Amino acid sequence: MNPTRRLLILMVNTDPRNPEELAAPFYYAAVAAAMDHQVDVVCTATAGKLMLKGVAAAIAVKRGDPKTVYDWIREAHDQGAKFWACPANLELFDMTEADLIPECSGVMGAAAMIQDVIDGDCRVLTF
Repeated sequence: MNPTRRLLILMVNTDPRNPEELAAPFYYAAVAAAMDHQVDVVCTATAGKLMLKGVAAAIAVKRGDPKTVYDWIREAHDQGAKFWACPANLELFDMTEADLIPECSGVMGAAAMIQDVIDGDCRVLTF
């Protein structure tokens, strides 16, 4: 695959306690995947909680809207985006891979992510 056709979305500053921040990264992931780009979304720090079963499903971006953050994740996943949890988050939040939502492909560590960026294998958006 052409290296410029891969997009890495790093969710490191997005906080699930601020729902208005949560739709944009998943919308960008869905759009890029629909454009036939390879999309990897890595959720780390506090955003890593979104990969835990039940968390994203309990958050609406807009009060009163029936669409949850989990719906946004599923839409991006349905377009082909892959989601990854940070392995350090598993320990931080007392999670195991069994606790992750089905849309999460597993874990992507810092070394793999950094190597992709250094090798020029992808473009990066951070949220």
